[in-house]
Amino acid sequence: MVPLRGARRPLAAVALASVLALAACAGAVDARNASPPASGDGVLRLGLLLDSTGESQYLNDAQRAAVVLAVQQANAAGGFGGKPVEMLPPETGSDMEAAARHLIAAGADAVIGPTDSGHARTAIDVLSLAKVPLISPANTAASLSTYRSGGYYFRTAAPEGAEGAALVELARRAGAKSIAILHQAGDHGKAEADGASAAARAVGLKETGSTEFTGHAAGAAAGGAKVADAVVLIAQTEGQAILAGVRDAGVPGSRLLLSSGLLGRYGPALANRALEGAKAVVPGVFPDSEFQSAVLEHAPGLTDMTFAAEAYDAASLAILSAGAAKDDGGPSIASKLVSVSGGSVQGNGSVQGNGQREKCTGLPACLASQAKGTSVDYDGQSGPIAFDSHGDVTTARFMVFGFGADNLPTRNDEVTVTQ
Repeated sequence: MVPLRGARRPLAAVALASVLALAACAGAVDARNASPPASGDGVLRLGLLLDSTGESQYLNDAQRAAVVLAVQQANAAGGFGGKPVEMLPPETGSDMEAAARHLIAAGADAVIGPTDSGHARTAIDVLSLAKVPLISPANTAASLSTYRSGGYYFRTAAPEGAEGAALVELARRAGAKSIAILHQAGDHGKAEADGASAAARAVGLKETGSTEFTGHAAGAAAGGAKVADAVVLIAQTEGQAILAGVRDAGVPGSRLLLSSGLLGRYGPALANRALEGAKAVVPGVFPDSEFQSAVLEHAPGLTDMTFAAEAYDAASLAILSAGAAKDDGGPSIASKLVSVSGGSVQGNGSVQGNGQREKCTGLPACLASQAKGTSVDYDGQSGPIAFDSHGDVTTARFMVFGFGADNLPTRNDEVTVTQ
């Protein structure tokens, strides 16, 4: 049974003043590479920000169940310091400032979430001032890599540029010598296209016919891309119209590599065989049956596992970091997250004060190693993590979907890229 704290301490004026008083020093030292004194109270508490609403609300359930699973496994192994790890009541909704302050008042030592990159900055601003690490299982915005957090922000989802690199890797595997990158206007499209362009240069692919398009006007942009061996197409909206336009421009499905925003079951909505041979990538990996069964115990009606693996890994890393620090204080957890993930903040493969690390997969195995006094390198349900100096994963895994003559996708492969 996972202890779920029901009563929330009121947000007293003195507590708020304490949070604000930390503003002057939040950016002075990068918490990811610090050696802070112990500051915990002996009870490790995890908070959860669930910000998906409306049609996306289903994303909350998988994340909640995955974090509950990690806490349950930790407590089955003895908890933290002989006391149960506590999961605070999840904060739901899109008011990130209020939600983050509630978790601070409730005593959160680390927080998992949010899902939406657009909500992350507000959560970072509030939590970093309180020296509480935030680990998102879903944020992908490239700009968050350099957003000021004082070293208190991490994510188990890969930044947008990694998806562009994954698409280029598929082109390389297929033997392409040249590539065109077409992206929908906007920050997301540009970040993913920049990642693809950098990856193409790194592997020696000639870039030709690359351009930006607005809305669904990809057909005109595709005219100059027809000479390329592979065409990377990046968009988040209006997928059907975009793909129809590209097809009309003369680009066959066999040369198309699609971003996750274009994955869909188009069927007869597109011309027959329009997407035959096309491939699309989706961040993450499909959870194995054992993990799915374990998650379903905490959410029996769950039908979608999106972000479950990443949320489980985020919670597991927070628990392992507290164990490595032998302290549940937020600064201590932040200072060990890079180390337990197998990453580096010094650029030379080492982490200050870490020593030799033993690779282990999943929370129970890593907790068993920690109990023996071993420094761990955690590999999770979403794959290797290895945080860098920005709190980003350095190894990103993607599912690959192939389209048939019926314009329907089938998951048939996986691709991994290292940043």
